[in-house]
Amino acid sequence: MGLASETQKTEGWESIKALVGKMRTKVTEFPGKIKKLGQDDPRRIVHSLKVGLAITLVSLFYYFDPLYVGFGSSAMWAVLTVVVVFEFSVGATLGKGLNRGLATFLAGSLGFGAHHLATLPGEKFQPILLGFFVFLLATTVSFIRFFPRMKARYDYGLVIFILTFCLISVSGYRDEEVLELAHKRVSTILIGGFTALFVCIFICPVWAGDDLHNLAANNIEKLANFLEEFGDEYFKESGDRESNKASLQGYKSVLNSKQNEESLVNFARWEPRHGRFRFRHPWKQYQKIGSLTRHCAYRVEALNGYLNSDVKASVETRGKIKEACMKLSSESGKALNELALAVRTMTQPPSECPHIAKSKNAANSLKSLLKTGLCKDIDLQEIVAVATVASLLLDVLSCTEKISESVHELASLARFKGVEDDQVADGEKKLNQKGEVNNKSCSNSIEQPNHHVITID
Repeated sequence: MGLASETQKTEGWESIKALVGKMRTKVTEFPGKIKKLGQDDPRRIVHSLKVGLAITLVSLFYYFDPLYVGFGSSAMWAVLTVVVVFEFSVGATLGKGLNRGLATFLAGSLGFGAHHLATLPGEKFQPILLGFFVFLLATTVSFIRFFPRMKARYDYGLVIFILTFCLISVSGYRDEEVLELAHKRVSTILIGGFTALFVCIFICPVWAGDDLHNLAANNIEKLANFLEEFGDEYFKESGDRESNKASLQGYKSVLNSKQNEESLVNFARWEPRHGRFRFRHPWKQYQKIGSLTRHCAYRVEALNGYLNSDVKASVETRGKIKEACMKLSSESGKALNELALAVRTMTQPPSECPHIAKSKNAANSLKSLLKTGLCKDIDLQEIVAVATVASLLLDVLSCTEKISESVHELASLARFKGVEDDQVADGEKKLNQKGEVNNKSCSNSIEQPNHHVITID
């Protein structure tokens, strides 16, 4: 009995020591995690400071008596509005701010109107009418939230509309100063919203449009990097140098980019004209490019599976399609890299991409190989593996062509600058520089004329 109790005590002490060790490890790792989070995106630190500044500004309504007397306890709605509305990007903050401001104003007006109508028949029917108005409006607005377009852009505003209407109409039944109550709440919410928008837009703004634009270019570039490395990795023989593993795994983030992309599209549509992006920039086109990029990434994922597969065709079998596959893969990657650069720099891609033309030639060679003597004296399992890789590469070429068409459409809609424009601009710049040099030489000749000496005997 004593031995059993000693064993239990020892086990309990060991578990406590293990728990303390885990806690100590987590505490020591926490500063490193904070540092890494800030280094990954320094804008997060700036955003945190901006939120603190905005909340401090609206808190002045509580700290200074002249401001507090004007709004009373309703001043807290300004603080709550900043906390709820302030988001990381300008588009997200604008969307939430405008939704909240407009919904609060409309709901406040309707709440006051509903209270006025409910008082007309007398106090006996007032609670019945108020309850009917609340039921009717809450039911209607809740049903409207199910419409996909309303859900995507105005869901937050519809929720605030229901909340504000119910608060004003219901609380107005016990409070006689309904108009004053509605005025204070609407005013403080608008003040909080404007404060959040001012700080977000004018102090180190983060534009969702920029993030969406860079995301589209980066995703295309990650697929290009994989395709350029795939041929060397798949057809390498023992003793060949190792490929860059990081570039072969970068495409994985493209597979899970849909939700982030949709959010950025929604936020970017709220943003005003800024930087390189005009008013009514075709943000929806980025969604189309993203969808095509993910479809290509699914094929790339399947190709990556064959790099690490236990069942591989022999070197001799792979050698029969090596040249065509490597050409098709590398040229498709170069074409995608060219498209990524065009999107990133907002320049018109060439109408006839030479890399896609070379990829098509390689694809025709590969198809003829598959139709002719590839299957002679080769194991069926090897034939399936080789044919699947070839088929996936042909699918990748088809996806590349669709991405190219979509990027050309974006360039047309967004009015990307053409190569000719750059050449004309460079030519004008050179002419201006040459003209300045000529002017300087002329001015020097005028300022320092040649002197001739004539001697008369």
